[in-house]
Amino acid sequence: MLKKRIKLLCALLAAAGILTSAGTPAAANGGEPSVSAKAAVLMTADNSTVLYEKAAEEKLPMASTTKIMTALLTLEAAQAEDRQVKITDEMVRVEGSSMGLKPGNVVTLTALAQGMLLCSGNDAANAAAIAIAGSTEEFAKLMNQRAKQIGMKNTNFVTPSGLDDENHYTTAYDMALLGACAMENQRFREIASQKSMQVQFVEPDMKYTFGNHNRLLTAYEGCIGVKTGFTKKSGRCLVSCAERDGVRLVAVTLNAPDDWNDHKAMLDYGFSKVKQVSFDDTALGLQVPVVGGVRDSISVNGAFTAGASVLAEEESGIEKRIEVPAFLYAPVRKGQTVGKLTYEINGKVLASVDLLAGEDLPAQIKQKSLWERFLDWFR
Repeated sequence: MLKKRIKLLCALLAAAGILTSAGTPAAANGGEPSVSAKAAVLMTADNSTVLYEKAAEEKLPMASTTKIMTALLTLEAAQAEDRQVKITDEMVRVEGSSMGLKPGNVVTLTALAQGMLLCSGNDAANAAAIAIAGSTEEFAKLMNQRAKQIGMKNTNFVTPSGLDDENHYTTAYDMALLGACAMENQRFREIASQKSMQVQFVEPDMKYTFGNHNRLLTAYEGCIGVKTGFTKKSGRCLVSCAERDGVRLVAVTLNAPDDWNDHKAMLDYGFSKVKQVSFDDTALGLQVPVVGGVRDSISVNGAFTAGASVLAEEESGIEKRIEVPAFLYAPVRKGQTVGKLTYEINGKVLASVDLLAGEDLPAQIKQKSLWERFLDWFR
């Protein structure tokens, strides 16, 4: 009887283990997650270290995650001048999700960005594109220019909204680069992290509350963005960003039937592998020789305390590289940039800090010879 009970208990425990494993995309032993997406990537936001990838370089449509780029360019334009945009028929002549714009409405560029990031308004994306560049075609050129600057080598934008076009594509890796870049913009980050937000219209003078389509903002601890997307051609697309203990991760899935769980699994995996490391060289005290000064050398320190996300298992491999000239010429001003301090691992730059002079070092006043002073007496 006792043996039967033990066997039954073992069977129940085994079943529980099976159920737990089946409900968790990541392997129970801490292995890489198994995701439903056709393509996926997980990377650190600060130094683009890839922690997980699946067909990360395959070119695929990305639906409304396109609006990450559109909203970023819109907010950058708004920073220069948050001008008011009068909505036209052309701007709202677009299918799909909408923030409810009507011809004759007047809204700011910032409001259009809010409409893109919260309720994924195709009308908002079109309106911003036309207001900024004159047409969606010209705006797409701006999008592609910025993509090159970010390092998105396998991306081509055609529409500001992300509606399907055979020449509108990206990769999971490129979208992670874009997500990390966009989340560096404070205003973008503030909007993308909101579960809901009141958006002010100028005409009519009304405030409208829009909810964010990104469920991870409430379903995943530390999630701070960024954007969902869906079309029949692209499937479910999602770019997410989460932050814990100073580590910021960006996850991307393209064509993922189970995207919410995919992202939870990838982010959990990433946070289990990565830690934030601080590099404090503000009191480095490195001495650099100085020629022609009242002293022979000057103290040099790091400009600020740097930090980087690194794989915990690789922390011991971090190397520090100091670049300073063989000598400096006086005078040297306190705070003057005199070199650079770089932290690397396996040849990859994790962080870099300017090296600054820690004090003023005046030039030495040349003493006149006895003969020069004698001549001065007759002048």
